[in-house]
Amino acid sequence: MRSPVRVAVFSAALSLSAGLLAGTALANDQLIQMSKDPAQWVIPGGNYASQRYSPLKQINVDNVKNLHPVWTFSTGVLRGHEGGPLIVGDVMYVHTPFPNKVFALDLNNEGRILWVYEPKQDPNVIPVMCCDTVNRGVAYGDGKIILHQADTTVVALDAKTGKVVWSVKDDDPSKGATGTSAPLVVKNMVLVGVSGGEFGVRGHVTAYSLADGKQVWRAYSMGPDSDILFDPEKTTSMGKPVGKDSSLKTWQGDQWKIGGGDTWGWISYDPELNLVYYGSGNPSTWNPVQRPGDNKWSMTIFARDADTGVAKWVYQMTPWDQWDYDGVNEMILADVNVHGKPTKALVHFDRNGFAYVLDRTNGALLEAEKYDPAVNWATHVDMKTGRPQVVAQYAPGQQGEEHNTKGICPAALGSKDEQPASFSPDTGLFYVPTNHVCMDYEPFKVAYTAGQPYVGATLSMFPPKGEKNLGNFIAYDVNEGKIVWSDPEMFSVWSGALTTAGGVAFYGTLDGYLKAVDMKTGKELYKFKTPSGIIGNVTPFMHNGKEYIAVLSGVGGWAGIGMAAGLTEDTAGLGAVGAYKALNNYTQLGGVLTVFGLSD
Repeated sequence: MRSPVRVAVFSAALSLSAGLLAGTALANDQLIQMSKDPAQWVIPGGNYASQRYSPLKQINVDNVKNLHPVWTFSTGVLRGHEGGPLIVGDVMYVHTPFPNKVFALDLNNEGRILWVYEPKQDPNVIPVMCCDTVNRGVAYGDGKIILHQADTTVVALDAKTGKVVWSVKDDDPSKGATGTSAPLVVKNMVLVGVSGGEFGVRGHVTAYSLADGKQVWRAYSMGPDSDILFDPEKTTSMGKPVGKDSSLKTWQGDQWKIGGGDTWGWISYDPELNLVYYGSGNPSTWNPVQRPGDNKWSMTIFARDADTGVAKWVYQMTPWDQWDYDGVNEMILADVNVHGKPTKALVHFDRNGFAYVLDRTNGALLEAEKYDPAVNWATHVDMKTGRPQVVAQYAPGQQGEEHNTKGICPAALGSKDEQPASFSPDTGLFYVPTNHVCMDYEPFKVAYTAGQPYVGATLSMFPPKGEKNLGNFIAYDVNEGKIVWSDPEMFSVWSGALTTAGGVAFYGTLDGYLKAVDMKTGKELYKFKTPSGIIGNVTPFMHNGKEYIAVLSGVGGWAGIGMAAGLTEDTAGLGAVGAYKALNNYTQLGGVLTVFGLSD
């Protein structure tokens, strides 16, 4: 049995001088070791590679049918519960959407509350949160719990007591900037992104000292080379130096200053290469006619030196984004065969419907294939240029004027949004929660005013023609570049996936079911309906020799924004309300953590 006190003391001993980035013990040395202990879940993605895989196998394909709830915990907060808990020693740390409470729960006593942190935030931040008041989780390092609050405050809490150790403001909510992402502790730093692309906020990732919150570096998504931390001769894209002013040349005038490219998704890290990986989101505004050009470096995968933030390589997936295909989904790092060749790969299932495989050491594009057959906005990705081959019929603003473009697949919420996929080293497959949704898209002219919506498009969403299901849970093989099996779901699969050594893949559904399927075949082995729709990430842990599965339920997020915010017009919620109107017939609001286990 691990004591949280011993964990904190051990962490403090490892971090003798947290402000230094070299020559001393590093917080991530401890995290790397702790993440190898399958009893714990100390990094939001399970490990730095964001694989969301557990070597636990007590729960397996033969006995998962005997799974049942063993205890539950109500967060007392409504709206969308994204992300998942951390398990550090004998303590589980649970977060909520706004007001961003954090609970420390005692696993030795079925979730007895050890402490609660509830920040006092200005509720005026709620109207500038694009797609519900979600938060994707906390981070752990050096005896601290790190939270990124809705008002962009980054706060470090003592993991033992919940007391504030330090806090720092990351950006300005009065201009539309918000905090929804899970931080990541790398070396002796905390890395955080920012939300606000729908308000013209210029995206950035910032590294703060884990010891005291002082800024170490900040890298913007677009702007001058000095802002985006590019070396024009050494930073590469598609194997070539990006050259001077690679971003500025692709924007008209000063549009880049309100250009979006926000960074509210997940961050991964390769300790051997010392590179951090993440994606940037849509350019602002959603009306492409108002911002001609490639709009670099929105919609981009970044590989940055962890110590300095300087970009080693970049790859832009959707130049001149005309569809709101944010590029922020997780970067899964895996050593896999790609077309038969062993590869240090970065695998990214993008909103735009293509599964990208790159060499994570140098950014070489190795594969880009559709992972939903409904995708029609582009025929393929040119492997020499890296550019998608766009179908003019499905390209809003392609003719230089605003008009309603119908039947685009996928919709703006993508073939997958932030809900993270999982990689199993046992099967070599990726398990992906997906959306199966198309849209009509009508841009309109919009003027920028700080703190006001800067969207400029009206959307309607619906299933692909002739189909009814809005989602699928799939197994994907990057070696072959194809879907292995696909399980249809009535609604989008908006939860994070989990795979285990027991041969089971877990995911949640918008209508509230926790499901377990056979990783090899997709056969459903177990399901249980939780109190509300699941948009949280399934999380495993072991305590006192028994394996458990935990998941947050609490419908919301973009797909559930109609229920979460009480919206009724079909085009409300940036187009999602009409597509998911039937959710009201299957689930209701409410934040609950459910912990599942096997019978004794």
